[in-house]
This record gives sequence, C-alpha cells and structure tokens, in this order.
Amino acid sequence: MEELHLLLDDVSIITAMVTPFNDDNTQVDHERLALLIEHLLATGTEALLVGATTGEGPTLSKSEKLDLFKTTVAITHQRVPIIANVGSNNTQETIDFMNEVAEISGIDAALVVVPYYNKPNQAGLYAHFSTIAKLGKLPFLMYNIPSRTGVTMDVATTLRLALLPNVIGIKDCTGVTNLLALVHGTEGEDFAVYSGEDNYAFAAKAVGGNGVVSVASHIYGQEIAQMYHLIELGKVKDAAQIQMVLDPKIGALFATPSPSATKAVLADKGMPVGGVRLPLVMPSALEFETIKNTIDN
Repeated sequence: MEELHLLLDDVSIITAMVTPFNDDNTQVDHERLALLIEHLLATGTEALLVGATTGEGPTLSKSEKLDLFKTTVAITHQRVPIIANVGSNNTQETIDFMNEVAEISGIDAALVVVPYYNKPNQAGLYAHFSTIAKLGKLPFLMYNIPSRTGVTMDVATTLRLALLPNVIGIKDCTGVTNLLALVHGTEGEDFAVYSGEDNYAFAAKAVGGNGVVSVASHIYGQEIAQMYHLIELGKVKDAAQIQMVLDPKIGALFATPSPSATKAVLADKGMPVGGVRLPLVMPSALEFETIKNTIDN
C-alpha cells in the first residue's frame, strides 16, 4: 500500500475510462479497448479508473467487470496504476466484490462511491467506509458525488476517514471550497485529493491537490497535462488560460448524459468505441452537431 501511495504522489491525471463495446453494444470489445488505452497513455493519462460511471459500470455484469479489469491489466502491463470501481450502496456486497477483484494481479486500488439511494447520514457513511477499510483487501479512493448519489459526505467525515489504513484518497465533486478544505485538512498525511470534475481540474492542482479524475482527458489529455506542467513551473495565469479554453469543450462532453458525447466524439475522431447501453442513448444528430461545433471551435 505504501508503494501505491508514493505512486499516486506522481499521478495528476487519472482517466475515468469509457468501456468500448462492439457495434451492437452486447460485448466489451477487447481490440477497441487496447487501442483506447494506447491512445490515453500516449496523451497524458497517468492512471486508469476502470468500470466506473464513465465506464458504464451500472450496466456491466459482474463477469464483464472482472473480464474488463483483467484485460485492462494485461494491456497496460504495469505501465500505469489501475483503479477498479467496486462500490455500491450495499456495504457487504462492496467488500465481497472488492476482495474478489483483489485476487486479480495488477489491480492497484479500488474506487468506492458514497452509497446512493438509501441515503445514509454521516455516521452511516463513516461506518460504511471504515468497515470496508477494515475488511477489504484493496486500498481505495472514496468517491463523493452528491449529484448522482443524493448524499453529500461532509469534509469532517472525509478527514476522519482519511486517517484510516487502506483509505488512500478521494475523488471529490463538491467544489473548490471543499477541495481546498480537504487539501488543508490532510496536509502532511499520505492522502490523495482529486477533483472528479474536469471544470475544477485547474483549481484542484492550484490549491495543492493531486489533480483530476478526468473524462475530458479522452480528448484533451495533452492540454490538461500541459496545464499541470505550467502550474508546476509557477506559470499559473498561463495554466488558467488553458482551463478557460477547455471549459466550454468540457461542457459539450457533458451536454448529453455521460459518456454518450465522449463516445460520439471519439468515434468522430477516428476511434470508435461503440455506443452506450440503455437506459442511456447516444446524442441525436442535432445534439451531436452542437457538440461537434463546440469541440471543433
């Protein structure tokens, strides 16, 4: 676990990878997966998050997830850390799946989302994550995304959990103020703070966080990497300008439910990754025309 902590210290861009399907979306397409991974690693991605929201985890079967994890490990061949999404709103189910995934050699860590739908309070959230930290066999990042879960994990709860073994970081989608509080509150600790929102990629790094878990890096990985390089050089205004240019393009990638627009843009740029599974649908022709006009501007 200490090795992974040290490794994440040097990881600024984690791509929340789309899951490539075949043309009728019935199977994960391994050939397309390999091409996508090579594209991502060549354009700034420093770690991969697999089978999460952008990877359409809710519509992947358990066997598909396990196969996706194993194939991703084989393709990447230890070049970057691999983080597997294992979270659910059932604590025991999360632990059981995490421990099954832990048997896959090459999976470095897990992502565990704040429980959705059943709406636990802060005491319940602490109990959920602390129990997983105790009984789970992988180090993990917590994922705080109130817009999807209906629950916000408070900064105070996160800081308590940050002290526990196996809790190595957070993907946070609650804004700049909380990112700053998390960075300040874990100063001196071995705890990684990432924004889960591409629009806050600059802010997360500028306030001292690790970086971003990104969707836009499928298309704009090199630009995000350049932005972070400029921050490290102290050229903050130049870095901020890159974020300003990217913001409307990021908005276009989320103009339809993610990852539909990202998959459409990848295909338009010569990298087909299939469509999305129901209940998601791909952008209409009119929607994609608007998306493309923004992307290409």
